[in-house]
Amino acid sequence: MSDQELLKYLETLITPERRQRFIDILELRTRYITVAVEDVFQMHNSSAVIRSCEVFGIQDSHLIEARFGKRLDKNIALGAQQWVDNYSYTDSPSCIQELRQRGYRIVATTPHCESCLLDDYEIQEPIALFFGTEKEGLSKLVLDEADDFIKIPMVGFTESLNISVAAAIVLQNLTSKLRSSELPWKLTEEEKFVKRLDWTKKSIKHVEEIIDRYQRSF
Repeated sequence: MSDQELLKYLETLITPERRQRFIDILELRTRYITVAVEDVFQMHNSSAVIRSCEVFGIQDSHLIEARFGKRLDKNIALGAQQWVDNYSYTDSPSCIQELRQRGYRIVATTPHCESCLLDDYEIQEPIALFFGTEKEGLSKLVLDEADDFIKIPMVGFTESLNISVAAAIVLQNLTSKLRSSELPWKLTEEEKFVKRLDWTKKSIKHVEEIIDRYQRSF
């Protein structure tokens, strides 16, 4: 039995509206932009970033959890972790190495350095946006490894925003630019199929038992 046949069968167990919703959302999903969060202390912040990734169509997120352990709170993410692929790392170098191997340009979000204003930043190739801890920002290692720096323009006394707020602002801006560009930002047909099957499985209770019975019927 092929995966295509399995998906066709499983989709009979969900509503036509949900099936179409998956198709529509996948048309707007992207891996051209990805997000990496480095050692965020407040659990609700990393979870809120995952939620923003889902809202703005970012398919992958990367959590560096060297100092504070697991930082994903499912209650804050409100189910977003089901629809976004989350990858965990024990240190920043391994995350950067993995993202470079995948072809990403490392972009540090920081109000310091000679950062480019967010509105002026132009996406020319796949980018990995790095966000740092609430008080300290990104580590020196990430800043030293970054290819680009961007910052949100501010006109008040406060120098920085909460990480979850900053991530939402940056993602809204850059995903809007990306979708209006000629860049190849969409998922491939194979990637869309894989996620459609994954999401369908996640929508069905006791799905493994159902699949087992279905496979034994052949």
